[in-house]
Amino acid sequence: MNTTSSQLRGRDWISPTIAALISVMVNYGGTFILVFQAAKVAGLSPEMTASWILSISVGVGLTGIWLSYRYREPIITAWSTPGVAFLVSVLAITPYEEAIGAYIISALGFIVLGISGMFERFVRLIPPGIASGLLAGILLQFGISAFGGAKADPLLVIVLFAAYVLLKRYTSRYAIVGILVIGLIYLISLGKVDFSTIKLAIASPVFIVPEFSLHALLGVALPLFIITLTGQYMPGMLVLRNDGFKTSANPILIVTGLGSLVAAPFGSHAFNVAAITAAICTGKDAHEDSTKRYLAGIACGIFYMVVGIFGVTLAALFLILPANFIATLAGLALLGTIGGSLAGALTEPKGRETALITFLATAANVTLLGVGGAFWGLVAGLAAHIVIHGQFRHKPYRTSGIQQAEQK
Repeated sequence: MNTTSSQLRGRDWISPTIAALISVMVNYGGTFILVFQAAKVAGLSPEMTASWILSISVGVGLTGIWLSYRYREPIITAWSTPGVAFLVSVLAITPYEEAIGAYIISALGFIVLGISGMFERFVRLIPPGIASGLLAGILLQFGISAFGGAKADPLLVIVLFAAYVLLKRYTSRYAIVGILVIGLIYLISLGKVDFSTIKLAIASPVFIVPEFSLHALLGVALPLFIITLTGQYMPGMLVLRNDGFKTSANPILIVTGLGSLVAAPFGSHAFNVAAITAAICTGKDAHEDSTKRYLAGIACGIFYMVVGIFGVTLAALFLILPANFIATLAGLALLGTIGGSLAGALTEPKGRETALITFLATAANVTLLGVGGAFWGLVAGLAAHIVIHGQFRHKPYRTSGIQQAEQK
């Protein structure tokens, strides 16, 4: 891409920055509570918990900024959400020092995988229709949640939805900006959020001397590696591919692996390319010009670093926002991506059925053998494709629905 800093105008930062803010809010407000649950299970002190938040937030911030700037694409990095969900159960029976050692081994695995190039070669074999179906299946629940919150707070959902539709009609580029501002005004005016308990404090890193054991290798490192690879890296790379971005998975694996390796002794469990929250920053709502969407990756990184520096303070700020607000905001922000993914999945008649199988199997979100629905949806789609078409990829596939829309 040919975009340089000198070609950027101030307003080019507005939409990417707002998309990045929503992405970060969804991450901290949606699943970050799992980090606190895992820390409690492990019996960590407040200082060690703050160190975990600091290391993982600053780490994903730095890796995301570097990758986005280096490749001029919105390469959003994040922590492994399925990984930390797994840790909630395993840290109860694993000494924390051994868990830290397992994080290090897992990080080394990603570095080796990136250097080998095997993962990138596999990603390139996946038909675009199946990739689009996988993404649509992953995001479906978020789209449904945009309206499901009406059961608990119908007025909030109505206000946000009405604002979104009107802003899309008159100023589409700033629709997400508008519903974020309107939503916050609504919450504050009705007293639905209380900021009085928030106190600013800077987190400090706490170094944990790692220990290595066979138990932690087989019980923590290996499952964490597999869960992160299938639940985060795979859909994350397909999000990028679906929106037309072509950066190889190899440098992403190496950079996030190195970041995870450095941050592990301070409590960080795993960095990876983001999937769901990345989709907020890779589509047209982040910027009409795809060559400028990398700004969202840089903005995301800055936000993550700020949150990390202030540790649990700003994480707590995100956590006090109502869950319905976060869910509705995320769902509306992802509507364009969901629509584009469904269009891409159903574009080619010969691949439509296998793409639909991928979509439905992924949306079912069935967990088997400790591995999440995204992986099994992909397996189902690829298996059906091979059996029906007799090959891994067939020639008529062109571009995704999102890419075709942008070309028009």
